[in-house]
Amino acid sequence: MISLPNRRQLLQAGAVPALGLSLPQLLHAETNGRPRREKHCIFIYQYGGLSQLDSWDPKPETPVEIRGPYKPIATTVPGFRVGELMPKLAGLADKYAVIRSMTHFEGIHDRANKMLLAGKLFPENDDPAFGSVVSKLKPSPAAIPSYVWLQKFGGGAAPPDPSYLTGGMLGPSFAPVLISTGHTDNVATPGYKVRAFDTDASLSVDRLESRRDLLKQLEPTNSGIRTHQERAFDLLTGPGARKAFDIEQEPAKVRDRYGRNPLGQNLLLARRLVEAGVRLIGVVAWTGMKPTEKFMSIETWDMHGNAGIGIFEDGWNGLGFALPRCDVAVSALLEDLETRGLLDDTLVVLVGEFGRTPKISLSAAKVAGRDHWPRCYSAMLAGAGVKGGVIHGSSDRIAGYPKDDPVSLEDFTATLYAALGIDPKTRISPDGFTRPASTGTPVKDLLEARRV
Repeated sequence: MISLPNRRQLLQAGAVPALGLSLPQLLHAETNGRPRREKHCIFIYQYGGLSQLDSWDPKPETPVEIRGPYKPIATTVPGFRVGELMPKLAGLADKYAVIRSMTHFEGIHDRANKMLLAGKLFPENDDPAFGSVVSKLKPSPAAIPSYVWLQKFGGGAAPPDPSYLTGGMLGPSFAPVLISTGHTDNVATPGYKVRAFDTDASLSVDRLESRRDLLKQLEPTNSGIRTHQERAFDLLTGPGARKAFDIEQEPAKVRDRYGRNPLGQNLLLARRLVEAGVRLIGVVAWTGMKPTEKFMSIETWDMHGNAGIGIFEDGWNGLGFALPRCDVAVSALLEDLETRGLLDDTLVVLVGEFGRTPKISLSAAKVAGRDHWPRCYSAMLAGAGVKGGVIHGSSDRIAGYPKDDPVSLEDFTATLYAALGIDPKTRISPDGFTRPASTGTPVKDLLEARRV
C-alpha cells in the first residue's frame, strides 16, 4: 500500500511539501533562452550485493573455485563480455556503461547501504538519501510526487535508520512516497491497486474545494504555502497521479515482457512514473519467490548460501533464478525507455551496496556461496548522457581489487548528479554554505565518449 500523508494533512500549510512539491521558480530553468529538458532517474538497488564475477566482470581464466560455473558471453560491444545469465543485457551493451572498479571498505549490509544512499564513505546520521537531494534540487512541476520509492528495504541489510524515507536533514518535504511495504504488498500481486488517491467517503471533492476556498482567504495569493496547497488539491482531485500509479492500464503483453515478478512490475511502474514527471524512483531489486517457496526475505542478492540455496542454484536466493529475471526486467526497461524517447532524459542506475568474494565457499548449510566483498564490485549506468559501450576501470585477476581507475562512492554519486544536470558542489544545507550535494568528482569517462 502506498504511504502518504492523509488528505486532511495535505491541505494544512506544513504538510504538502511531504510530496516533494516545491516552488515553480525552481522548475523552469532555461538554457540559451530555451526550456531545458529535465532529467529523471530510476535507481535500482541490488539489495544484498550482486556477484561481480558472475555478471559484469567474469574471469574465465581463473580456477573454478573463483570463476564459478558460468561462462562469459559476447556483447554488442567488441571486447566486452558478461556472464551467460544476462543474454538480453548483452545485446544492449551499446546502451549502457559499466564500472568494474567500484570500491569501499564496509562489508556490513546496513552500514554499506547507508553509505550508498548518502553517497559517501562516512555519512552523517541525518544525511539525506540521493533521491531526497534530487527532489530538492530538481522538483517535479507536475501534480505528482518528485520522489517515489518502490519496495521497502527489509531484513538485516536495511539501513540502520530510515533516513531514505524521512528526507534526513532536508526534512519530510523531500521524503519519498513509499509503495510496497512488504512481500505481500507489491505491484506484482494479482489485483494490486494503489488506493491512496481513492476518494474518502467522509471527505468529498466538494468539501475539499470548500476548504481550499477558505484557505485562499487566509493566505496571500503569492504565498509559497498557497502554492503547496494548490498542488496538493490537484494531486488529490486530478487524474494524473491516479492514472500514473495504475499499472493495470498496461497491456498484458507489456507486463509479461517486464516479467510478472516484483522487480519486473516495479520497473514497469517506474517507467510510468517517469512519463508522469516523477524525478527520482528508487527500486529495490527483489525478484520474488518461486511458487513452491516460502517467503524468507527480499534480500535477493545476499547469496551466501545461508538460506539453504546455493548461489548457483535455481531458487529465490540463487543466481540461476534471480539474474535471468533481472536481465529480462532491466533490458525491457532500457528498450521501453528508448522506444518512447525517454532514455536520453532518464538515468538508469543498477548497483548493490557491495560485491561478493572472489572465492566460493560453503555455508553452514553446506551449499555454495560468496560472502560480502566491498573492495571491488561493479555498477551499470545508462541514459541521461551516459555513454553506451563504455567500460570504466578494471579489476585484478580475480576481481578482488581495482586494477586501475578505482571509483569511490563520492565520485560515483557526483557522476550521477552530473548526469542529471546537477552541480555536485551545490549546497543543500539550510544555511546555504555547508554540505555540498557531493564532495566527489564526476567520472568524465562515463560522460564523454570512450569505447572499449
